[in-house]
Amino acid sequence: MTVERPRLLVVDDEAPLRRVLEVSLTSKGYDVEIVANGDQAIAAVTATLPDLLVVDLGLPGMSGIDVIHSVRGWNPVPIIVLSARDREADKVAALDAGADDYVTKPFGIDELLARVRAALRRGQSSGVAQQIVDAGVFRVDLVRREVLRDGAAVRLTPTEWHLIEALARHPDRMVPSFQLLQEVWGPEYGEERHYLRVYMAQLRRKLEPDPSNPVALVTDPGRGYRLVTPAGERR
Repeated sequence: MTVERPRLLVVDDEAPLRRVLEVSLTSKGYDVEIVANGDQAIAAVTATLPDLLVVDLGLPGMSGIDVIHSVRGWNPVPIIVLSARDREADKVAALDAGADDYVTKPFGIDELLARVRAALRRGQSSGVAQQIVDAGVFRVDLVRREVLRDGAAVRLTPTEWHLIEALARHPDRMVPSFQLLQEVWGPEYGEERHYLRVYMAQLRRKLEPDPSNPVALVTDPGRGYRLVTPAGERR
């Protein structure tokens, strides 16, 4: 019986380090794909669905933080940041974006391997990636980062997108108001519920057939909001 090797995607713009990581990780039984920038990383994650992502923050073009945000919007794959940036603010930003661990360069390969093993263990119960959430009256494409209504992309502001993305990651589940505020506006928020009322009203005007009687973007009074799908309604 052939045992499938865990697939790792490494994103780093330093060629010598890429070679070291490829040799070291391959020798420990991993299938390793190496890319040099964020655009290549997003394409690779979409095409191959790796079991773990190792990403540098200081990438050319799309930053490592942008890569984490983009991937985390639709895929629960474990993410380890590997970066020369050792400021607390950089670590906090990466973890808030959705990274699971942070390793500072220079690093020991044994430490990295241990963190890879731990992240893979945690990732085994993280669930299946969902790329498109069908809410009936509209669809949320978490890979392309767009919302489609009647087959056409709806123009959303960045804040509107982040809000509906946060709901789409948990379809048919109530997402507490404080969690939405922290995911969309930042960890220092949690009490500003009027922000949610304003932006949910904007989303309903753009996406709901009858904004005053929403069928997909539903309020749980005093608790939070949920994105209701036809499948969820039938349960």
